[in-house]
Amino acid sequence: MIIDLNIGGVLIPGLVVLSFVALVATIAVLRLFAASSLNRLFAYRPLAELATFVIIYSLLVQYLPSTGLLP
Repeated sequence: MIIDLNIGGVLIPGLVVLSFVALVATIAVLRLFAASSLNRLFAYRPLAELATFVIIYSLLVQYLPSTGLLP
């Protein structure tokens, strides 16, 4: 189970934190794709971006331990 993150008494859902981390990682990966001209291989670029986000997000959810602080 993914634990909520407690910041100053405000609980932030763990999945929201993981999705933000996945978004930052996706942006970095997409910049690497653009720098190496790999984005030309995709027929529909927005779908490739969405698939990259989903892959990174699912890997984070599956392989990271529970995030957050116990209350």
